[in-house]
Amino acid sequence: MTLPHQTFDGPAAPVLLVGVDFGLPHFDSELEELGLLAQTAGLAPVARLTCKRKVPDAALFVGSGKADEIRTLAEMHGAQEVLFDQALSPAQQRNLERHIGLPVNDRTLLILEIFAQRARSHEGKLQVELARLQYLSTRLVRRWSHLERQRGGIGTRGGPGERQIELDRRMIDDAIKRTRERLVKVKRQRNTQRRQRERRETFNISIVGYTNAGKSTLFNALVKARAYAADQLFATLDTTTRQLYLGEDVGSVSLSDTVGFIRDLPHGLVDAFQATLQEAVDADLLLHVVDASNPGFPEQIAQVQLVLQEIGAADITQLLVFNKVDAVPPDAQPEALLDSYEIDGRQIPRIYVSAREGAGMAALRAQLTAMALERPGAPMSPDAAAELPAAEE
Repeated sequence: MTLPHQTFDGPAAPVLLVGVDFGLPHFDSELEELGLLAQTAGLAPVARLTCKRKVPDAALFVGSGKADEIRTLAEMHGAQEVLFDQALSPAQQRNLERHIGLPVNDRTLLILEIFAQRARSHEGKLQVELARLQYLSTRLVRRWSHLERQRGGIGTRGGPGERQIELDRRMIDDAIKRTRERLVKVKRQRNTQRRQRERRETFNISIVGYTNAGKSTLFNALVKARAYAADQLFATLDTTTRQLYLGEDVGSVSLSDTVGFIRDLPHGLVDAFQATLQEAVDADLLLHVVDASNPGFPEQIAQVQLVLQEIGAADITQLLVFNKVDAVPPDAQPEALLDSYEIDGRQIPRIYVSAREGAGMAALRAQLTAMALERPGAPMSPDAAAELPAAEE
């Protein structure tokens, strides 16, 4: 996986996974999520190594002694690449490759690779390409560090006297500019579609959540759509919007399935996916889907909240949908179908469902209907209208 756009048609390449514990609460001591990311990208983890440090080593991230251990372990297991669970600087990446003698990549590149493989729509491909170009622009020195500056005379900039790295950087900068311009056009088209929905006073619901929480399965169960759903990370990258009928009192509302979030989502991807994530920003209600069977769900909720904060959607009304309740052990089953969960000092309504088995879906639709009727300007139900005092003559 030396470059982000390659595909994996042959046997999975063996990789060594490395994680460094800096004392942060979300450290994955088993490197389980990194292993799932690697498998999603078409790689085969053959060994895992974790270590503790107070701060990253400036040159090698892990220090020379641990880098020696990584090299020995990679040789022992026949690894062809080393993957770090944290983001590496271009200099650390280059120094590690020289020290270990193998390609070294980080979590950021791994997520970019998956996004590049999965993007289907024109907009999604543009967003991935922008993030990929931004990532590569900081790592050109890895490819051209062996080249010396050629001596050129005055006025030779852009000619034979310019370093190859400068030519490449200029080409990538031009490509970034063109891609951004194309994304602006796509964003304008999306804004036009949103304004049309607003004129129709449509109630907009966006499904958000940690990757692989079951968002697309829930979306399909609600609207009988055929959005791609699979038990894997980042099965959905492109926003899909359908109409959801909630009965005569409400009529149809707009329901959008969005890309999943993840810990340490590369900032370049958050920036690049602004057009897609705008669906969440403009929503009247966020269906925040949580994998109830995952013991680490509190941390996943916190990570989703961080991304929502970053894109300006943290204050939008949320409904927590604890999905996959069928996979929760019997002794941990919820006492009630509907309760609340505290997020940042706020009590958020929570409902338990199994989108795959259908459990709790009728209650979810009823809750969505109630929340749609509560919004300002919503049509009044016949029962509520009957309770109003008659107008005085």
